[in-house]
Amino acid sequence: MMAAAAAALALASVLVSGVFGDEFSVLRSPQSVVFRDGNWPIPGERIADVAALSMGFSVEEDLSWPGLAVGDLFHRPRATVLVTVKGVDKLALPKDGISYPLENAVPFSLDRVADAIHNLFSEETPVVLQLAPSEERVYMVGKANSVFEDLSVTLRQLRNRLFQDNSILSSLPLNSLSRNNEVDLLFLSELQVLRDISSLLSRHKHLAKDHSPDLYSLELAGLDEIGKHYGEDSQQFKDASQILADFLQKFADEMSSLYGGNAVVEVVTVKTFDTPLVRKTRSILQAKQMANPGSPYNLAYRYNINYAVVFNIILWIMLGLALAVVVISYNLWNMDPGYDSIIYRMTNQKIRMD
Repeated sequence: MMAAAAAALALASVLVSGVFGDEFSVLRSPQSVVFRDGNWPIPGERIADVAALSMGFSVEEDLSWPGLAVGDLFHRPRATVLVTVKGVDKLALPKDGISYPLENAVPFSLDRVADAIHNLFSEETPVVLQLAPSEERVYMVGKANSVFEDLSVTLRQLRNRLFQDNSILSSLPLNSLSRNNEVDLLFLSELQVLRDISSLLSRHKHLAKDHSPDLYSLELAGLDEIGKHYGEDSQQFKDASQILADFLQKFADEMSSLYGGNAVVEVVTVKTFDTPLVRKTRSILQAKQMANPGSPYNLAYRYNINYAVVFNIILWIMLGLALAVVVISYNLWNMDPGYDSIIYRMTNQKIRMD
């Protein structure tokens, strides 16, 4: 009986791990954002809501997931970094992070979070960067246009960037990976993008110290291409997985350090998405030309959140001033010069004395 129960438990654990093979991991988080340690599955379609709630934004539907606690409502993180890794269900990430099983791995996006940041902090122009190097998809808003204008985003730019003097090829151990294979170069170029993001941000450290929150959403598909090309049992795939895990940990440390420890760095590892993600994309050139707040790309609204407050202040001040002018004018018009004016009273007394 005990052997049968143990076998049933082992079978159940295998089935659960097969169903919830993908993971949602939190590598870095400030004290104001509390992630509880537990084996609570998180739906794939609610990852964007977790990012929004951790930054202090509201969501349309309540999230009844016990992994995220309330935390400090008066101190929100200054940045959220979400890296999505395709082609692997989990990575050998450090044990000091927190991981949760991911169920219903459907495509997700942080577009609503980006819109909320841009609408609430449009005057401060926060950094919003969404990037998928393998698909040449990029979306920059706010100060990201000036900070990351030199960032390589196309495949040709990425390839040329790898063969420059200060690229990761000069310091990263490739092991079984090759510089002459296009699949390997795609994987390495995505790592180069992570390195360039932290390097460019380190040159503009003042942007990480302002009051507006920043958002980084990065999608990496190079490991998935290596698995398809060499096979998941190949040495190239194992080396690439280990290199990516170490690189993500270093990237999380650098981003957290740049924001003074007040940044949330999360990693989503998914074997494959159930359905493709259909979304509208914006290019860098389009983002730079969006100077008009009423542009058809809906990057900003005409009025911000403080419009109602400013409108009421100006309205009641103008009404008070107008009422004061009417009252003063009425009193001056109906004033009796011989009784109300001190000038006429002083003059009459002087005439009587004379």
